[in-house]
Amino acid sequence: MAGSNAIRGARVGSGPMGEMDHGVRAERKKVSYWDALGNETVRYFAAEVADEDIPEQIDSPSTGLPAGQDQKNPPELAKNEPYKTHLAYVKERRTEEEAEELLEAALLKLRQRRGTAKLSA
Repeated sequence: MAGSNAIRGARVGSGPMGEMDHGVRAERKKVSYWDALGNETVRYFAAEVADEDIPEQIDSPSTGLPAGQDQKNPPELAKNEPYKTHLAYVKERRTEEEAEELLEAALLKLRQRRGTAKLSA
């Protein structure tokens, strides 16, 4: 049987003193944030921090959603656009006439900036 000089069941550094007995803890203030799903996130700030320096909204670590201090009116869920197929993008394309008009307008602006404005024939 190997012996040691440690007391059985004791951990190094453990003792009868709790956290408060080790020293004076800084004063803190508790701020609660709620996300759109009703989850509460609690953050602690130093008592010296002014109320205007405490952020109104944070990102909830559990859900990743924005969370605000107002429990009755939390930030809304982000509206994600549904996935568009290539065909949906093709349907949104401009007609050839609209594309030519946009190109002519862009070229005219560039020429005016350079000072070489020319009228297209």
